[in-house]
Amino acid sequence: MGGDFAPRAPIAGALQALGALPPQHYIELVGQTSVIEAELDALLRGDFAPLARVRDRIAIVEAPDVIAMTDKPSVALRGKTNSSMVVGIKRVADGHAHGFVSAGNTGAQMAASLVHLKLHTGLTRPAIGTIFPTAKDPILVLDSGANMDCSPEELVQFARIGTVYARALLGRDNPAVGLLSVGEEPEKGNAAVKDAHQRLLASGLNFLGNVEGRDIPNGRCDRGVIDVVVCDGFTGNVLLKFYESIGPMLIGMVAKVAALDAREIARSLTQLDVDEQGGAPLLGVRGVSIISHGKSSPRAMENAIMVALRAYESGMTDEIGRRLSDTMPTTSGNAA
Repeated sequence: MGGDFAPRAPIAGALQALGALPPQHYIELVGQTSVIEAELDALLRGDFAPLARVRDRIAIVEAPDVIAMTDKPSVALRGKTNSSMVVGIKRVADGHAHGFVSAGNTGAQMAASLVHLKLHTGLTRPAIGTIFPTAKDPILVLDSGANMDCSPEELVQFARIGTVYARALLGRDNPAVGLLSVGEEPEKGNAAVKDAHQRLLASGLNFLGNVEGRDIPNGRCDRGVIDVVVCDGFTGNVLLKFYESIGPMLIGMVAKVAALDAREIARSLTQLDVDEQGGAPLLGVRGVSIISHGKSSPRAMENAIMVALRAYESGMTDEIGRRLSDTMPTTSGNAA
């Protein structure tokens, strides 16, 4: 029920995902049953008629409340306990579903995930991990919006979480971590970044040192290839929104100069299409919770479902828990 184009985009994305997946996969649509059924029927009578064969692999779970994009997370959790957001995440926590995907209120999804899925031992906050395309292989940037301010120790935690993700889902054997700053020298950056730099040097991770914004599109710095970039959520979200605007701008410029069809260029540069990424996992919680952009199209929702499936099948969340327990002391006041 969440997102700028709900419920059509999530339902259409679910149909497309099931059409591409083997028959053992099922999807639950959580929300207001009458609204979902009406939209589902309309889609299957129209352009999505060829996907009528997957209808029996869709279940509808009633959740009468709707969390608006403007609702404060705390208010939404207390006052809308029967929302699609809360009910869906609870189904993951209770073992009835393997992953949750939403394009709704990000703050509410993070809060509900914290309350019902809980954090792995040793963590104080989760982080949103977003895949950024580069001139080389894609890199993982975290946090890209969950935490506006972070302590040095939390930045180190993000580096540990990101390293596990890069191994499990990106196939990197010894992921190289960069700390985003305003210069590559250890003394550059704000107080939290300078402290985190020193902690990362002693962390046992494959730490490259500070990296700058210009290194991210290249996928490397002068010390080697980058697999994971760590920053606070304020910086990461600004970077993400800037990155999202680059693709359309470049395509428009090239099309104008070369007198080419922008649509053809866009099709050849799918790595710059935010819809291709689908969604970003909330890393650090004990379950799969995928956060999609509020403006997600059906294609984006389909890809977000695929991200959730890969995250579950890779055992990523369990692996994060195992590796954290091996390398981190338990933190007092942990939400787990």
